[in-house]
Amino acid sequence: MNAFLAATFIGLFYGAAYAIAGSGLVLTYTTTRVFNLGHGAISMFMAFIYWQLTQVENLPTWLALVLVLGVIAPLLGVVIERVLARNLGDAPVSVVLVVTVGLFVLLVGLAQQFWPATVGRSIPQFFGYDSISIGTFRLSYHEGITIVVSVVVAAGLYILLNRTRTGTSMRAAVDNRELLQLFGGNANRVAMMSWAIGSSLAALAGILLVSQTGLDYYHLTFLVIDAFAAAAFGRLQSLPMTFLGAMLIGLAQGYGGNYLPTSSLIDGIRETLPIMVLFVVLIFLPQNRLRVGQIKGILAAPVPRRMRSLETAVGVVIATIVIVQFLSAVNEQRFGEALAYATVMLSLVLLTGYGGYVSLAQLSFMGIGAAVVCKIDSSSPFVVILAVLIAAAVGAVVAIPVLRLTGLYLALATFAFAEIMDNLVFQTNFMFGFNGSLHAKRMSLFGLHFRTDASYVVLMGIVFLLIALGLLGLRRGTVGRVLIAMRDSPAACGTLGLNQRWLRVGLFSVSAGIAGLAGALYAGLRGTTSALEYQSLDGLLLLLLAVVCGVTSMSGALLGGLMLMLLPVLQSQFPSLGGLEFLIIGVGAVSLGRDPNGLANLIFRGSRLLSALAVQHVPLLSSEPDDELAMQATLDNEPVGARHGVA
Repeated sequence: MNAFLAATFIGLFYGAAYAIAGSGLVLTYTTTRVFNLGHGAISMFMAFIYWQLTQVENLPTWLALVLVLGVIAPLLGVVIERVLARNLGDAPVSVVLVVTVGLFVLLVGLAQQFWPATVGRSIPQFFGYDSISIGTFRLSYHEGITIVVSVVVAAGLYILLNRTRTGTSMRAAVDNRELLQLFGGNANRVAMMSWAIGSSLAALAGILLVSQTGLDYYHLTFLVIDAFAAAAFGRLQSLPMTFLGAMLIGLAQGYGGNYLPTSSLIDGIRETLPIMVLFVVLIFLPQNRLRVGQIKGILAAPVPRRMRSLETAVGVVIATIVIVQFLSAVNEQRFGEALAYATVMLSLVLLTGYGGYVSLAQLSFMGIGAAVVCKIDSSSPFVVILAVLIAAAVGAVVAIPVLRLTGLYLALATFAFAEIMDNLVFQTNFMFGFNGSLHAKRMSLFGLHFRTDASYVVLMGIVFLLIALGLLGLRRGTVGRVLIAMRDSPAACGTLGLNQRWLRVGLFSVSAGIAGLAGALYAGLRGTTSALEYQSLDGLLLLLLAVVCGVTSMSGALLGGLMLMLLPVLQSQFPSLGGLEFLIIGVGAVSLGRDPNGLANLIFRGSRLLSALAVQHVPLLSSEPDDELAMQATLDNEPVGARHGVA
């Protein structure tokens, strides 16, 4: 009986924390239509501030709570709404995710700068080890307070949204901002209030959890991400259902921890349980159509002419051959890694840049491709082809059950799939094994064995360019125009009778196959690879850098691959900088995330403007957007309409 009570109250404790965090997510989403992937990072950052106030500044606990929950967290929420989230609800889901992931990276970078990992930190429970007796079981005051507070928060938010004028204004701000303003409401003020309350709830969840989980940059962040499952259980709308879902998830974890046998597989199931619930809920519960809008007629990066594409590809191959001659062995490996990441980003160019769908599981498909070539242990090119086919098949299998999901639901489903792959599939013996690694042979082709890193890197560069040329050819053709039309206006395509579902399955399958090819080549480059190289967190960074660098262009994919490769290099070679790299990337993400063509397009656009200045053929500045488009189309030697995907 004592074991049962212990499992029950442990489950209720974690369920209560999930309910508080999930309620904050639901509040901000229902009032602004922005799903904040940085919600867990806010919890982590506020927990660090609470530690600073109580353990370093020696403020009383009650005063620190008032400052964090009543001043600092709401102020952070207001700043986020004003700087990042305002008018973000109508943007494409890829932009919303990138901006909020950028917030996540930014807060992690700030935490690493202010509180280096070299110092151990802990926060005691409220009232220490004082507890109350329930039969033979002793429930700590901290756990009891958490459970009670979650009920109070759920009831308070329900009353706020459904029984007060302010709550009515919050919901009206999403339904019709103009009508709300006609009745004297201020939509921006309502949105700031929602983000302030949501940030306070994230901070409260973090403070309640940190004494149990420890103060860490990522553990607390991803523990709060488990609240996504509770929010999805309430379909991102219902606070009572969110509360119920959180409690059920917490109880399942509590009972599983006490009664399931101990093994690596069972431990993975326990850790992944909230994410598994998220995946199942997204597939089987009735879905409401999300109103995360698409920008109609979005400006795409210019598509170069075929001859220019071929000339550029030949030039890049020659440049790669020359560059690798001057690189050290270590830098040759790094250059190859960058090309592998760039190839994965090409899969996002097809899926997200052309198709408008977001996947957070591309690194999982990359891991599948790597595992296949390692398990077969052959240098035959047919092994790489098999890896591509298996990854593509898995991509199709994942796409089929989520056919009816769109926008944010689809992104969360792929994130859940990536987490399941991390904690369950990749840990099994038929993949990488529990904390294991695999050895791979390099592919031989037409009698060439590519034994040196330099020759293999050149091969990877050629593969990248061939895929890029193939995608550009696809973009110029009928299928490319259909994909752009689906991205810009799915409703119009449906009206014309286009079967978007099976086209989307094919799109996911080809995209997963490209990622699997990148994994097969990456494993051959490294010689030894493990599941740690294909984690879901890196999948978030992959999407972030792909969109920031330009998810609609091949050059953006190459630039993104180089940046993703440089992240661990800079952190290892300059440890004193701490989270500065994360900080810079976070700032770049929130600055460039709204531009669908990203940093690469800005670079090329600047070079074209400089060329125009040099030859003085076209005006540099124009007050009319159409004039600017005409100028750029003239420089690109293409019709203006082609920039909109209609020519």
